[in-house]
Amino acid sequence: MSGPAQPDEGAEGAEPAPAWVLHVDLDQFLAAVEVGRRPELRGKPVVVGGEGDPTQRAVVATASYEARAYGIRSGMPLRTAARLCPDAVFLPSDKPAYEEVSEQVMEALRTLPVVVEVLGWDEAFVGTDTTRPEELARRIKQTVLERTGLTCAVGIGDTRLRAKVATGFAKPGGVHRLTRHNWFPTMGERPTDALWGIGAKTAKKLADMGIATVAELARAEPEALADRFGPTLGPWYRMLAFGAGDARVTADPYQPKSRSREVTFQHDVGDRAELDDQLAELSRRVADDVVGEGRPAVRVGVKVRFVPFFTQTRSVALDAPTTEAADIERAARIALDRFEDLARSRPVRLLGVRAELAPPP
Repeated sequence: MSGPAQPDEGAEGAEPAPAWVLHVDLDQFLAAVEVGRRPELRGKPVVVGGEGDPTQRAVVATASYEARAYGIRSGMPLRTAARLCPDAVFLPSDKPAYEEVSEQVMEALRTLPVVVEVLGWDEAFVGTDTTRPEELARRIKQTVLERTGLTCAVGIGDTRLRAKVATGFAKPGGVHRLTRHNWFPTMGERPTDALWGIGAKTAKKLADMGIATVAELARAEPEALADRFGPTLGPWYRMLAFGAGDARVTADPYQPKSRSREVTFQHDVGDRAELDDQLAELSRRVADDVVGEGRPAVRVGVKVRFVPFFTQTRSVALDAPTTEAADIERAARIALDRFEDLARSRPVRLLGVRAELAPPP
């Protein structure tokens, strides 16, 4: 299908962008690391999350493709995963191991004539001026496999957004290209939450406006979107529908935007005093993480998962950037007070504290 006329994606006077952006996404990363350490698990349904005990309250961090065949997904309670696949192998999360393997992957990418921008443990953007992006993508896959034993999918695009979305068509372990030429034939009839940057809640709000597909979002009136989502987000959502955006890739080191800690209670907690004690402990741990990052916190958020499985968040802007545990805890308590369901004594199964960090200097 043809789509609406493409907007101007460049800016006059801007620096030239790389010819191509490639998005590298490791397949089933956490599960793949665990299988690499335990080859006997290859081909078996593997679930990583919490302490690896499906009788305890925790959620799935990653499931192998064999486990996903049973309907197991990230964010699902481990107990539910165990019901879906009683024979699955459940393993605890091992952050240091994942960080070590992730660094090996990024170093492998840096051996190639490309610019590497790390997005997280299991993904990175690669900037290149090659005229043969598919050939480079295959070289990336081979290099990562030889150096780490891991497989990856590679999305190719003429913008970061298109490269990121293309990876979804490439997984697992393939290569796919999305550009302005095939964007609407590929994406036009897909739901709006197929776009990177639009989640289920935003998609529901768009649907309430009669906008269900990517093409419909591209044809939407900017003024109507601005009225519904604000003068910044509304037009930005429309730009996402075109796959437009930046194509630059920077080699700046990955800098986390926030640090967070959370606890899943093994029994439902309805006592506010117990929640306050846990909030104080989480705030102290987050403050230690903030100090370790060397960047102050500018906003504090609290996540509460109520029984049975309903999650809400509240956040508070700090009066001034801080690394002090007392300031972070004080803001977290203010945020906690904003949960109406706590006032109604609704039991809690998970509590989390997040500190948003100041931008790097």
